[in-house]
Amino acid sequence: MPEKATVTDPVKARTERPGYGQLLRTRGAWTFLLPGFAARQPFAMLTISIVLLVQHTTGSYGTAGAVSATTGVSMALFAPYSGKLADRFGQRAVLLPGVLVHSAAGLTLTVLALSGAPTWTLFLAAVPTGASTPQIGPMVRARWGVKLHGSPLMQTAAAFESVTDEFTFVLGPLFATALCTGVDPAAGLITEAALTLVGGLLFAAQKGTQPAVRSVGEHARVEHVSALRVPGVRVLIVTFLGIGAVFGGMQVSLAAYSEAIGRPGLNGVLYGIFAAGNMLSGLVCGAVAWKIAPQRRLLIGYTALAVTASGLWAAQSVVVLAGIGLLVGVCIAPSLITGYTLVERIVPATSRTEAFTWLTGAVALGQAAAVTVAGQLEDGFWDGAGFLVPMGGTVLALVVMFLLRSRLVPPSAGRTVARGVGHRVPVAVD
Repeated sequence: MPEKATVTDPVKARTERPGYGQLLRTRGAWTFLLPGFAARQPFAMLTISIVLLVQHTTGSYGTAGAVSATTGVSMALFAPYSGKLADRFGQRAVLLPGVLVHSAAGLTLTVLALSGAPTWTLFLAAVPTGASTPQIGPMVRARWGVKLHGSPLMQTAAAFESVTDEFTFVLGPLFATALCTGVDPAAGLITEAALTLVGGLLFAAQKGTQPAVRSVGEHARVEHVSALRVPGVRVLIVTFLGIGAVFGGMQVSLAAYSEAIGRPGLNGVLYGIFAAGNMLSGLVCGAVAWKIAPQRRLLIGYTALAVTASGLWAAQSVVVLAGIGLLVGVCIAPSLITGYTLVERIVPATSRTEAFTWLTGAVALGQAAAVTVAGQLEDGFWDGAGFLVPMGGTVLALVVMFLLRSRLVPPSAGRTVARGVGHRVPVAVD
């Protein structure tokens, strides 16, 4: 009888998933959620703030996109190492120097741009600005993992975090655009640096909720497996590169489109509509007790994303562009949420912060590449040519995901099948 109870209880928990209210009542959650939200807000402001500032000082979207891309590439390359260091030495030890360096580098980039310094100095300052970007989102997800270890609330937490990410992408571009166009072209990047410093220090001060730091002896006894050695993580990285291509391509293309029609302030509104669709679909996605396997959900949702992103370049009016952008946003959240959910299932607990930062870095890298290519397309071809980038990025990622979809099957499902419980039940129930 005890064995039977062990089998049925998880099934009940999965089909009657607790909601957001119960999640937010988790003891101690707000102590890291509030400062975490303040600290992650600048992440959504950084790219668009650099694009608008550098485009203002140089007159070129291509240059602006390339400088912003340098920041994104640096972030993508250094984020996994930041996550690995946080797993080993603690989040506080990584955050404290990180926020100081990031704020100083961002202000340096601002001064160089405003003073008309040579373009190569902007690229030089962009490297430490991106490399030191605090990985607050992955750190918050790791803290949820400590709080909810083994709880059915973990799926709800993954959805909540994705919704929070998207909410920042609703507010961030709107806030940054309003500052850059209504106050001063440098106001966005200056505010981003200030928020990073204050929010990051407040988040680092919450020592009680960070994952435990192992002693040197414990590290010697526990073998650390790099998240990259998990085949499914590599597939997810490609998937998230495509999502980054959507973010980056739309940021540049919407800014160029808005300027071309003589309404630059519309940029933030259009991007906000896109991000709002993302946020709202994330709320719905997290509230549903899914019975479809997560890897199958990811394939279906990503197909819808590729289809909708392929229609952006053909939009001929503001209304149509806003409508398609809304649909693209609706399709992104399920892919993000499911991707992070799969990390919880396929990556060992000791490597999850690293895995989360690989995915965050992949979004940043995809965004960086998209900003560069979209900027060149907008400078060299017709207005709206940059919208081809989201289409190309998502279609290519979808092909890779389809060919390697078997690598996304959680290992636990494979072991269950091997013991004869049956293929469809353990794999299909989320």
